[in-house]
Amino acid sequence: MKIEKAVILAAGRGTRMRELTAELPKPMIEVRGKPVLQHIVEGLRNAGIAELLLVVGYRADAVQDFFGDGSRYKVAIQYETQTVQDGTGRVVELAGDFVNNRPFVLAYGDILVAPANYKRLVDLPDDVESMLTVTRGEDVGKGGAVFLNDEMDLVDLREKPKPGEPTSPWYNAGLYAFRPSIFDFTAKLKPSPRGEYGTDRCDSRPRSVR
Repeated sequence: MKIEKAVILAAGRGTRMRELTAELPKPMIEVRGKPVLQHIVEGLRNAGIAELLLVVGYRADAVQDFFGDGSRYKVAIQYETQTVQDGTGRVVELAGDFVNNRPFVLAYGDILVAPANYKRLVDLPDDVESMLTVTRGEDVGKGGAVFLNDEMDLVDLREKPKPGEPTSPWYNAGLYAFRPSIFDFTAKLKPSPRGEYGTDRCDSRPRSVR
């Protein structure tokens, strides 16, 4: 099935970037002459995504003033506001009405990926519930360690594993394709020790793409 909708998470400030995000949210920092978020919007559009939901929070006005309704970029953009920064798992639920029981791409608004990866995700095979992108050789202690079997099926996902805990050469690249069944999963999430609703220790087995 060809995916035509995408959700972009662009609510965070990026506190570790200090003065760079004093006036702008992290997704609006410029890289190669344009905001990171613009690169993502254009990459999704070029992959055939026509409808976007931007989840905003910190300095939401900066994002909304820049993108408006999306017509300038030849897409239709809607907005939802994340009022509590409590993790990716919970924020996905803000997209329920927007996706309207259709599959969708989910992207982090502050991570640049090769445009070809968007095109690989929009064609979701009929026998696959979800896909995620991974990269190799990153420090998984700073993000999500992705555990795969020989068929590149997801076996486990652990957020920021500590020294001595199981690890993996695969790092979560922050780009996904989901069917609406993801909402059944997020509804059952419980907060982590950090008080966040994430997807660490995922028990489902979606396919992965590189």
